[in-house]
Amino acid sequence: MKLPEYAAKDLELTVSRALEEDIGDGDITAQLIPAGQTATARVITREQATLCGQAWVNEVFRQIDPTVKVNWQVADGDPVTPNQVLFELSGSARSLLTGERAALNFLQLMSGTATICKHYAERVADTKVKLLDTRKTIPGLRNAQKYAVTQGGCYNHRIGLYDAFLIKENHIAACGGIDKAIATAKLQAPGKPVEVEVESLEELQQALDAGADIVMLDNFSESLMKEAVALNGGKAKLEASGGITSETLLMYAKTGVDYISIGVLTKDCRAVDLSMRFDN
Repeated sequence: MKLPEYAAKDLELTVSRALEEDIGDGDITAQLIPAGQTATARVITREQATLCGQAWVNEVFRQIDPTVKVNWQVADGDPVTPNQVLFELSGSARSLLTGERAALNFLQLMSGTATICKHYAERVADTKVKLLDTRKTIPGLRNAQKYAVTQGGCYNHRIGLYDAFLIKENHIAACGGIDKAIATAKLQAPGKPVEVEVESLEELQQALDAGADIVMLDNFSESLMKEAVALNGGKAKLEASGGITSETLLMYAKTGVDYISIGVLTKDCRAVDLSMRFDN
């Protein structure tokens, strides 16, 4: 699968930084093994998950030793079950051991992100709502996690502060009002989406009157959200956000909003339990 541009652009750098912090000036334990010794190994999952991170694993071993062969049995987005073989490795024993932790770190984190996204996506599969991630990502791994979100069946919000406007309470106050903030945004960058966060129906109406493309309904109750959908009448896209859990997700999805953004998709993910085993 071809990576989206935002994920591919810093793949090499992200991996090189991970290897630099782990290896430093050399893997002294791996050097206990004779330099010419070769080995084969298998990486398995110890639990059910949605896989993600194939390109990052490949890049780890490419940078450490391009002669190492990585043979994948599954692909990004695939469901995997306990004790299933994910990929096989063959090559220098030193290289396999040196790359093990960095490769598994990427795969565990990204699969954990994809897995929780899959759980949330399945809960709203029968609705029209799209679940969005946020900027609440692990520093330095923004693009990797954003990619993992898509492999779990959810969608990306803006990638960073540069590709879309999200005008919040403090922006509004500093700009002198919702209408002025939106007008300035459209003047400065006509091609970029303009989203405004609102906390009441009155603010929603102001955002609609000013021509917002997307309006984020911050901590609206279910009933208030239904009123907001009716008031909007399809003029803008509506996004629900704030305090939405796995238990309340479907309730909010049924209000008729277009999007629901959930920080937990990336900020609270649990790494999937993986293991690398050398073949005898």
